[in-house]
Amino acid sequence: MTDLDEKLIAALERLAHVLRTLLWEEGVRSRLSPIQIQTLLYLASHSEELCRVGQLAQEFNLTPATMSDAVDALQEKGLAVRQPWPEDGRVVTLRLTAQGRRQAEKLSRWAEALQEQLAHFPAEEKARALGFLLKLIEALYRAGIITVARICLTCRFFRPYAHPDSPAPHHCALLDKPLAEGDLRVDCPEHEYEVHPLP
Repeated sequence: MTDLDEKLIAALERLAHVLRTLLWEEGVRSRLSPIQIQTLLYLASHSEELCRVGQLAQEFNLTPATMSDAVDALQEKGLAVRQPWPEDGRVVTLRLTAQGRRQAEKLSRWAEALQEQLAHFPAEEKARALGFLLKLIEALYRAGIITVARICLTCRFFRPYAHPDSPAPHHCALLDKPLAEGDLRVDCPEHEYEVHPLP
């Protein structure tokens, strides 16, 4: 490992600590655990198909029992309900209650302090950072360290550098449109897995 690698890991760890702290502070205010907050936010922004209990456990890299405990707590607080998956009654999916939707809306502002700081950086610099972080996520996914990565770089519709001399060098075959670095998605609802590592 190089000195630069060590510095990158230290910087990522410090940012992870900031995110954990912001989530924890929001949890204290809302009387929810960080995983309960993440679950509410996830349910508010994903289709029913991706809201099955097993999918959530995989998404957050938790055991099904731990995920089930978090869901039980959300149900007890009236924020979410379990319901049978329409295609298979043995499978349980989750949906937010009206109270849960209101709570998720409040919680969606948990990262405002970070957003305020990001606003001071040039768009080009943020796009380069996004590109690097997506390559890192893709590498961690290929190594089996991350189990879910619905990013452009792991999608069968992604065509890296299809337009090499363009400000939008990549291409999405599903949307049939060029993509700039800043257009790449971190959590795409139409994602279908197929790894395309970037050079």
